[in-house]
Parts: sequence; C-alpha cells; structure tokens
Amino acid sequence: MDLLFLRLDSIAALTVDNAGAPVLFHFAHLLPANPANKPYEVEPFMPWDRVDLDCTAMALALENELGRAALPVSTRSGQPVAQAAHDRALLVSVSTKPREEQERSLTELAELARTADLDVTGSIVQRVAQLNPKFIMGKGKLADLEIQALQAGAGIIIFDQELSPTQQRNLANLTERKVIDRTQLILDIFARHATTAAGKLQVEMAQLKYTLPRLVGKNKALSRLMGGIGGRGPGETKLELDRRKTRDRMARIRQDLKKLQQHRASLRARRAKAGLPLAALVGYTNAGKSTLLNSLTSSDVLAANKLFATLDPTTRRLRFPEERELILSDTVGFIRHLPEELIEAFRATLEELNAADLLLHVADASHPEVEEQTQAVDEILRQLELQDIPRVVVLNKWDMLDEDAQIVARRLYPGAIPVSALRGQGLDALAAAIASRIDWKKDAHPSASCE
Repeated sequence: MDLLFLRLDSIAALTVDNAGAPVLFHFAHLLPANPANKPYEVEPFMPWDRVDLDCTAMALALENELGRAALPVSTRSGQPVAQAAHDRALLVSVSTKPREEQERSLTELAELARTADLDVTGSIVQRVAQLNPKFIMGKGKLADLEIQALQAGAGIIIFDQELSPTQQRNLANLTERKVIDRTQLILDIFARHATTAAGKLQVEMAQLKYTLPRLVGKNKALSRLMGGIGGRGPGETKLELDRRKTRDRMARIRQDLKKLQQHRASLRARRAKAGLPLAALVGYTNAGKSTLLNSLTSSDVLAANKLFATLDPTTRRLRFPEERELILSDTVGFIRHLPEELIEAFRATLEELNAADLLLHVADASHPEVEEQTQAVDEILRQLELQDIPRVVVLNKWDMLDEDAQIVARRLYPGAIPVSALRGQGLDALAAAIASRIDWKKDAHPSASCE
C-alpha cells in the first residue's frame, strides 16, 4: 500500500543492533504482470555489507517492464501495439449481490466500454456485506486494484455501481487514474451518439444534473452576495460561480426542452388529426430495433452492433394493403439501472410512447439474459406509466437459436412473434400481428402529410 499510495519505487529496511550498528538489509518492490499474479516481491534478508544493489537501475528496469507489459498485443501480428493509457480501462464491481450477478453486470459494462472505444484490460469483483461509505471498498482491496491497474497500464477505472460524490472524490485522491462510474460512462456514450440539437440538449441536461451535486467544497459563508449596505463581502468563489452557471444553463435547457415538447405535441396532434395510428419500437439496447425499422419500412436508419447506437427518435411510414398505413417510431434503447438523470432528460423523447397505439417490445432472443432484459424494459415502462398500452413481444435474432432454444423461447413468451430483422424472416407475420392489434379509423386519410 505504501509503494502504491506514496508513489515509491521500492522500500528498504536496515536493522541495527543494540549499539546502533547496521546488521541486516532487505527490501521490497512492485512486480509487473506475471503468471503467478504476484503484486510485489519481498527480497530475503542479507548482511548489510554484502548488499550489491543499484536501486536506480532496478527502478528503471521495473518501469520499463511495466511499460512493456501494459501494451496490448495485436491480434494479427502478435506484437505489442501503441495505445494510450487513457484508452485502457479496468472494470470493478463492489456489491452485496451474488458474485454471478455481478459478473453478468460486468459483461454488460464491458460492452458499454467497448461502445465508448475503450480497451478493457481486466476486472475485479468483490462481494461485501456492506459498502464502504468512504471508498466503496476497503483500502486493502484498493491497493490490489491499483496494482492490477498499474500492471495492465490502465488509465481509467470504471465502477459498475454509482459512486457518491464523496466516494468519487476520495478515490480520485488515492489514485492518479481517472475514476468514473457506470452512469458517467453511459452519459459519455450518449454525448458521443447524440446528433440532433434536441438529443444534444437532453444529454447536456443529464450531464449537468449529474455534475451539479459533485461540485464539492461549497462554503455557505461565501454564497452569492449583492452590493450595497449589508452586501459587501468577499463575493463569489470560483465554486459558487460554477454552481450558478450550471443552474443557469440548466434553466435555459429546460426552456428549450419545453419548446421541444410543445413541438412534438403539435406533431402528434397532426398525426391524430390525420387518423394515422402510431406504433413504437421499445426494447433493450442493441436488441435490433433500428434494424427492424429498416426492414419493415425499407429505410436506412443507422444500425450498429453497439449499445445505444442511435438516440434520437426516428419515425417512418409503414404501409399495409387496402391503403392503410401507420407511423412506426424507433426510440432510445433501455438498459438495466438506467440513470434517473437520463430518464428525466429524455422524457421529451419518451413522450412519443405516451401517444402510441401499440408498443412493439423487441427482445434479443439469442441473448443469454433475455429474461432479465425484458424484465428491465417492463420495469422502465412501469416507471413511465406505459404498462397499459397494448404490446406485442417481438423475438428478434430468431435465426441464431437452435431448435431446443426456440422451443424454450416459445414457452417463455407465448404469443410472441419470432423474426430475424437482419435476414427479413417473419416480417409478414409481424405485420399481420400489428394490423390485427391496431384500431383503424374509418375516416383516416392515408395521404395526409405528416412528419
């Protein structure tokens, strides 16, 4: 722990006798990555007058070895490739939940890190009876975490649990590495993928709401003071200025989001006046909603094998025989433990679901945790008070299941429609299911203009 947290290359001790004369010498130093996963080496005692050690040369050799071990290996050439430490991350889970559940959650966190273009170098799982309110984990485990990050050359440590402002500040003081949590990682991904002005506003609002309570060190005695009698004083601190700027910016964004809500409400009213029903695609992120939208409507919406590849809502017309058509909307994907800041910020987007006549719950049937994912989507829909809207479960990626798995899936989700959005299989059955669940208006005007 001293080697790590005091930033020492090595620690040495010299014993003396009762007269104060030197007797024995021994020392310890950290180790680079090794097959035995030893974090450090304690050398044996040796007579002080037989010590033949060049500490400077040893420290340089260790640092060079740590640098080489930290470089990732190219899958093509087998040779180390250069990569900055800030692009490599170590994942950590500290929870009271069972270890198996933590490991499943870390697998998803690794996918989030990959979406953020990070290289995951390893992970640490610790099950505790109670979370440490100061550091979230014990200081001894923190030393192991720091050693593993050092050996792997990781510049970022990502916690699967949301860190309190105190925990984040204390961890940042102990390590030179960047410490973030799951919420920050998701916010970063959203910021990268937001393309429209509305999407950027909503992401910025979520980031500000997350950041505001983490602007620490507020001194109430130095709060905003006005000029004049009784108002003279030291004025605002830099922290108070930051807090006030953040609140002012949030107020402006709320006004812009309110205008966005009004605009979308106007569009929904136009659709309702035109008699066009609305079906909305919902589901876990990366379940294939955008691919399904493209297959059903012959569109070219961005669809990638990444979490949260698309954020902004997309609407397309879906035409049926007998001159019938409806609006099909693709919304942002859901995820377990979706940050409250994001739900609140994206409420303007998710309000599209309130006007939906039908929800198409798209699930990745090939995913090993499909049950947990569908339950997470159901829970978020309950939070948004959308549980009463008619719903059709769509089991996507059906072609990736063998016969036994398909039998199990049909038993788990009776009445669900199996499809393969990528291959275009099962789309006719899905279209028929949509048409049968929609209350078509007799006075609908299919040719009405609608965005």
